[in-house]
Amino acid sequence: MPTHPRIIYARQYNISCLGIERLHPFDSCKYRRAYRRLRRLAGRTLRRCTIATDRPARPDELTLVHSPDYLRRLRDPRFVAAALELPPLGRVPGPALDWFVLRPMRWATRGTCLAAAAALESGLAINLGGGFHHAKPTSGEGFCIYADVAIAVRWLQRQGTLPANARIAHIDLDAHQGNGVCHAFREDRNVFLFDMFNGAVYPLFDRAARERIDCSLPLQPGTGDEEYLGRLRESLPGFLDSIGQSHPVRLAFYNAGTDPRAGDPLGGLDLTAEAILERDRFVIEQLREREIPTVMVTSGGYTSESYRLIADSVTHLLQRWESPG
Repeated sequence: MPTHPRIIYARQYNISCLGIERLHPFDSCKYRRAYRRLRRLAGRTLRRCTIATDRPARPDELTLVHSPDYLRRLRDPRFVAAALELPPLGRVPGPALDWFVLRPMRWATRGTCLAAAAALESGLAINLGGGFHHAKPTSGEGFCIYADVAIAVRWLQRQGTLPANARIAHIDLDAHQGNGVCHAFREDRNVFLFDMFNGAVYPLFDRAARERIDCSLPLQPGTGDEEYLGRLRESLPGFLDSIGQSHPVRLAFYNAGTDPRAGDPLGGLDLTAEAILERDRFVIEQLREREIPTVMVTSGGYTSESYRLIADSVTHLLQRWESPG
C-alpha cells in the first residue's frame, strides 16, 4: 500500500474554560499551536493533506465503548473534575463544562475515528489530538474522558470497514502506561498491546492493566536517549513480526505522547527533542515497512515545548512520505 499521509484536525479540539485549564500542566491548546507551526513548516503540503474533523463524536458512537451510566455521570461537574484532576471545575455549571471541556474531547475522539478510516485508505493518518489512553469504559482519569482509540475500532467494525476478528496493534510510547486502553480491550485478544513507559509513575498501581499488555517495557525514571531508543529498536520489530506471523495486522495505532521529553514535570524520563523525533520516525518506518495502516495520536505532553515536538515530528513524516505536488 502506498503511503499518502493525512492530517486530521479541527480548531474545536482546543480546551479553554475561564482560564481554569491553566491550573493543570497539560497544554490544552497545544493542538492549535502545533497546527500553526505546521502551517509555517509544511505550507501547501499540509493543506493538501489535511482532513477537517467534521463534528464531535455522537452518543451512539461513545456507547460503542462507554457505559450509559458513565456517560450520564459526566453531567456531574464534580465527577468530571475528579477525572480531569482539576477540582475547581467542580464549581462550573454542567452545561458550560460540557461545552468548553468535554465537547472538545468529543471532537478529538471523532478525529481519531476519521484518522482510522483515512489510514485504511492512505496508509498513514495523524490526528493532532486524541490518545486519551487512561479513559476506561466505565470511568475517566488522567485528563482522559473518552476512550478514542477503542471507539474508533468499534466504529470501523460497526461500519463494516474492519472485520470483527481483524488483528490490531496498539503501540504506546507516552511516558505513562496506557491503562485505559488495556481495560477497553481486556477481553479482545485480536488487539495486541505494546507499551514502553516510566514504571515508577501513574498509573503505577493498576496491575490489571499491566497484566493485559502483550509486550510491556517499564523504564526507570531518568531513562535517556541511548537506552530508550535501544530498547525500542530491540523490541518493536520482533513484536510486530510475531503478531503478524499467522494473520496480517490490519491496523495500528501509535500513541506518540511527548511527555518522555526531558524536563516534563509528569513524564519523569530524559529524552532530547532529537530522540523524540527519531522515536516517531522509527515507529512509523517499522509499521510502513510491513504495510500496516497506521493512526498516530498525540496524547500527553506537559511542557510548553509539546506542540513544537508534535509539529516537528509531523513535518518530518510529511517530508518523508508525501510526494510534492
